[in-house]
Amino acid sequence: MPFLRSSMKIRVGTKEDAPAIGRLIATTYRTYNLSHADPEEQDRLLGPFRNAFSDDPRHREAILGVVPSPMLYVAVDRDKIVGVLRGRKNVLASLFVGGAYHRRGVGRMLVERFEKDSRKLGVNWIRVAATLYAVPFYQSMGYKKTTGVRRCHSFEGTDLKQQPMKKRFTKR
Repeated sequence: MPFLRSSMKIRVGTKEDAPAIGRLIATTYRTYNLSHADPEEQDRLLGPFRNAFSDDPRHREAILGVVPSPMLYVAVDRDKIVGVLRGRKNVLASLFVGGAYHRRGVGRMLVERFEKDSRKLGVNWIRVAATLYAVPFYQSMGYKKTTGVRRCHSFEGTDLKQQPMKKRFTKR
């Protein structure tokens, strides 16, 4: 599927987007960030997202409880959510882009929107705990490593390696 930048829209995410966001996060997180872990540890690291494809109302409610964020953006291509960024003021909490949309500018568009809105809030820097898979992407966006790799937790799991990074903005 060729990427048509004109068909891609970045917008603020809504509560109604939670099921689609949950499925995107579950698939992308498992495929690109958790392939090192055994299936049981993957489920622990995924937390409620391990049930993203379930129709059980309790599972949908659990996902709805973790998706909202002070700054939530989705990338939409022809009415399909293909990327999501969650953050708050100067912290980029998570970024997920569907595999078919990798290296097509979707992640860059989401991060640029987040940075633009953060700067409007007076932010001079943004930090992110990048998964090892995502480090080259963030470096291409101007983020710098701030410490060494750290072993972190994600929901009930503990086998997630992350690279703390930061981007400083010049004063306008």
